[in-house]
Amino acid sequence: MSQALAGVRVLDLTNVLAGPFCAYQLALLGADVIKIEVPEGGDLARQLGADSTLNSRHMGASFLAQNAGKKSVTLNLKTAEGKDVLRRLVGSADVLVENFRPGVMARLGVSYPELQPLNPKLVYCAISGFGQEGPMKSVPAYDQIIQGLSGMMSVTGTPESAPLRSGFPVADTLAGMTAAFAIASALVRRNQSGEGAFIDVSMLDSALTVMGWAVSNFLIAEVEPRPHGNDNFTAAPSGAFKAQDGLINIAANKQEQFEALVQVLGREDLARDQRFASREDRKAHRRELTHELEESLQTRTCAEWQSIFNKIGVPAGCVLTVPQALALPQVAQRELLKTFDDVPGMDRPLRIARTGFRLSDGDPDVASPPPLLGVHTEEVLRGAGYTVDEIAQLRAKGAV
Repeated sequence: MSQALAGVRVLDLTNVLAGPFCAYQLALLGADVIKIEVPEGGDLARQLGADSTLNSRHMGASFLAQNAGKKSVTLNLKTAEGKDVLRRLVGSADVLVENFRPGVMARLGVSYPELQPLNPKLVYCAISGFGQEGPMKSVPAYDQIIQGLSGMMSVTGTPESAPLRSGFPVADTLAGMTAAFAIASALVRRNQSGEGAFIDVSMLDSALTVMGWAVSNFLIAEVEPRPHGNDNFTAAPSGAFKAQDGLINIAANKQEQFEALVQVLGREDLARDQRFASREDRKAHRRELTHELEESLQTRTCAEWQSIFNKIGVPAGCVLTVPQALALPQVAQRELLKTFDDVPGMDRPLRIARTGFRLSDGDPDVASPPPLLGVHTEEVLRGAGYTVDEIAQLRAKGAV
């Protein structure tokens, strides 16, 4: 197992998705992640997911997806004793991640300015909908709110169906990945300078920065992005096309790829048609070209065409369901999925996704399944110097 972040202790004070996803990426790289949860119910994601039985056990599928490899400690930050516990833990931590609304940590008396003197090397990462400053800083935000405000929904779908939200919480996930990248960068700098850092991650900023060409085409060319459905607006034929048994994505973006495509389809005449002679011609007559191609494509299955096109250097792939994608031999070969056979709180094996890269000295991995609520409280507090009697007193006062 890769231990790129071995020895790095992370205090994860986050809930639901963006923050937990960030801390999970750090755990996959060997960080010691301590998930700090409220005693009553813990992370809200423990109650979210498609399996109501798991939700009732506070082991919801949404929680299980991004909390493996972490330790769970219950801590009530509304009590003076709970705040004191956090301060002591901060003294030995390298990173703290939180995704409260701006101002909440300050009201609790455990904001970065208050914690930084206890540990000048602390890397403190705050994830929020709009960042720590600006007229919207206190506005509540969920993934769909950000998808709408960022313009993502306006360019998703067809001209008739847009605006549409993405089929998964893309804004939350992007913010979590942005935060993990920022934390790793701050740790590298700290190794050189010895200085900690305050990181301010905005979900809205993260969403806008990854929209790439949609944003740059407007900023640079003053062309307002619009929805194109399954078509790639930069080239044609490039999009999803009807085959015999479903949709197949084809990206014949280069001239030579287009010529190879029509040749293997037995439609060399299309390369000589003035409507399709150049990239810009094909974009201008996209609908007519799609109609011509689909007449030939519907003579074979998606899988057959995928094999044929890829052999001649034309990128192509069947449009799959999530179960079909997870069952791909390629996914198995890459060992993307991790299986835990014996998970407390579950009556079945647990399969989760790891991360999207491999390392030469060992792949990112976690050794333990997602934890039951508060199961590591005593272990972590004993490690912080608390005695058995002191921990009992904290429990009696409702601090843990």
